[in-house]
Amino acid sequence: MSRNARFKIGYALTEKKQQSLLQPKFLEYAKSRGVDFIRIEVQMSLLEQGPFEAILHKLRDPEWNKQLSLYEMKHPEVIVIDPPEAIKRLHNRISMLQAVAEIQVSDGLETFGIPKQVVVDKSETLNDSRALAALKFPVIAKPLVADGSARSHAMSLVFHPEGLAKLKPPLVIQEFVNHGGVIFKVYVVGEHVKCVRRRSLPDVGEDEIPSCEAPLSFSQISNVTSSTESDIPVDSDILQAELPPFDFISGLAKGLRIALGLRLFNFDLIRDIKAGNHYHVIDINYFPGYAKMPAYESVLTDFFVCLAKEQPRVTVETA
Repeated sequence: MSRNARFKIGYALTEKKQQSLLQPKFLEYAKSRGVDFIRIEVQMSLLEQGPFEAILHKLRDPEWNKQLSLYEMKHPEVIVIDPPEAIKRLHNRISMLQAVAEIQVSDGLETFGIPKQVVVDKSETLNDSRALAALKFPVIAKPLVADGSARSHAMSLVFHPEGLAKLKPPLVIQEFVNHGGVIFKVYVVGEHVKCVRRRSLPDVGEDEIPSCEAPLSFSQISNVTSSTESDIPVDSDILQAELPPFDFISGLAKGLRIALGLRLFNFDLIRDIKAGNHYHVIDINYFPGYAKMPAYESVLTDFFVCLAKEQPRVTVETA
């Protein structure tokens, strides 16, 4: 991108996302690097707006996806961040984690996978001991749909099979893995990878399982944050937790980036305390709350500047 060129990014985001991401400091820094953000009016035809060098979006709206497709047909040079079909994979907790099985990280002693899990489509299955025989309690019950809504984050810890009867499918029932009360959030911005520590569910010893049959929502468990970002400061004991090796984290991030076909996402990682070098990917989120990532202004701006350099230029011939 030449010194005088501007890289114009049209954005279609929810109001909440705009407020958290497009803060004045970020916009000013991006502008100084030649990157301009232009709001897309989603109630108007996208074809009548722009032109844009790139489109940044996070809207769950079939009409928007249609408009975006039509714009891409007329402007094949535009960079869409990211393809709606690729994003859709993260709206289902099964297809989301299937990507983990598609990748390999060969360097180092670390291994990875996902916790044992069962998909429950019908209420009858919750009472079928055979269907859940592969799982060891306690388990975590998560809605199958992961669309960013409040309901999709309504997760519960269930200590006994009887507690499952109070839940409503479709669900993913996932075996709980003791992980030292620490979750690692790995932010991916193109090729940039940043891992941070966050509080998580406390460990549950085999002799500490409570007798209560009712499932406990995550909000009922002390010192726990939900799968969404939290403004609560990280405790000093959490900060002392050893981070996973960076080469392992970056290799895992690269594999997921290729398997998912996405540039902007984060994934949640836990370390199995029974096998200190084994990790579980438990969740993947598209376009997370980057404003809570250290130095997000420069990281995102560097990413957009790199996109500007890679953007194909279309030559229009005139008679």
